[in-house]
Formats: sequence, C-alpha cells, structure tokens
Amino acid sequence: MLSVIIPCYNEESNLEMLFAKVITFLTKMPEAEVVLVNNGSTDSSLTKMNTFKLENPLLDIRICSVKVNEGYGFGILSGLNVAKNEILAWTHADLQTDLMDCIRAYQVFEKENNQNILVKGFRKERKLSEVILSYGMALLASAKLKKWLTEINAQPKMFHKSFYDSIKKGAPKDFSLDLYFCYEAKKKGQILTIPVKFIPRIAGEAKGGSGSSLKTKVKIVKRTLKFIKELGNKA
Repeated sequence: MLSVIIPCYNEESNLEMLFAKVITFLTKMPEAEVVLVNNGSTDSSLTKMNTFKLENPLLDIRICSVKVNEGYGFGILSGLNVAKNEILAWTHADLQTDLMDCIRAYQVFEKENNQNILVKGFRKERKLSEVILSYGMALLASAKLKKWLTEINAQPKMFHKSFYDSIKKGAPKDFSLDLYFCYEAKKKGQILTIPVKFIPRIAGEAKGGSGSSLKTKVKIVKRTLKFIKELGNKA
C-alpha cells in the first residue's frame, strides 16, 4: 500500500549507496513501491537508475524521468503523480535521513487509520546553526499562518493519496513544497512525528539543504518568506 518517492538531481556519487538501501527496504517491505525520480540530472544518474531497475526485476522499482529540472518540488510532484499506491511518501537521495525511517513512519500511519494526517521526521543530532535557522523559519511561518509548524523540512513525509489529491493543485514546484504540505496537513488534520537521525552528506553536492552554500540558503530563505506571505494572504 506504500509508494516512496526519492527525487535525485545529479546524485550519481550517492546512488550506489542509495540502491543498497532500496534493496534492503523492499526486502523488508515487498508490498511497497519505490519511485526513483531523475529530476533533470545532467550526470549519469538516469543511466544508473535504469541499470539498477534492470538488474532487480523482482523488486517494485519505477523510474520517473524529468527532462528539465523545474525545481525540487516539481521532481517530487512528478513522482507522486505516477505512484500507484494509496499511501505516499518522499525522502531524499542524499542519505542524510535513512530510507528505513519510512518503515517506522508507515507503522505510525497504519495505526492511526486516518486519511488526513501527515507523518514526518523530527531531526536529531543537527548542527546548532541549522537548528537555529530551522526553528527561526518555523516560528515565522507559524506566526504568519497561525498554525504551529516545526521541523518543516524534515524527512520522510507520508500521507494518503486522497490528501495529496485534495491539495496538489496549489503545490509549489520549489523548496516551499515541504512548508505547503505541513500547512495543509495542519488545516485538514494533524501532523505526527517520528525521531530521525540526521547525518552529514557523505557524497555529492548539497542542492539546498544542510551543507549548502550561504548564497543558496539565503535564496531559499527569501523564497520561503515570500511563499509564507502568499499562503498567509490566502488563509
């Protein structure tokens, strides 16, 4: 009943480690599906994904390829739109959070039996500077949107397809997607969290999260503040 979307943008140096995690995950949850999204990569990510799928024909792996990168959110949305199961989730290819966390999130989701909940991670063992930035943005979002939001960008995120269908029309294509999902979940139902270990990126280049350049972080913060204002004006 579960489809996990993993967006990949120029993650070729991480893919072998990710593929090993996918095999372990699908061995433990053989009824699940993993959707690997090539989000407009310019490296060999797509070739490696296709080879991985061919080498593992008994595993439920789907490849979704986006020709041109239109943003972090667009890649995730592209994967969600082709997923076949009723419970949907996404996590990241950078392996800073563990794909196995989706199993624990699924157990919480099943226990609740509620189509209007969002189960998400709550990151542990983070750098103090990142905690301060994350908490500060959460406070701003919470004050403007009048919904208590914390650890907005923590992964995984898991929800029912009916919840996704009800909000996908207004979903942003960029890094604001996490905020949008959290906000809509608070409006329609509730958010439940599981503790997840957050580790430094082992390989590859950060595209917007932990380890990104100051310039990239400033750009994302500005866009997020703009989106918070947009959401607040619609509320």
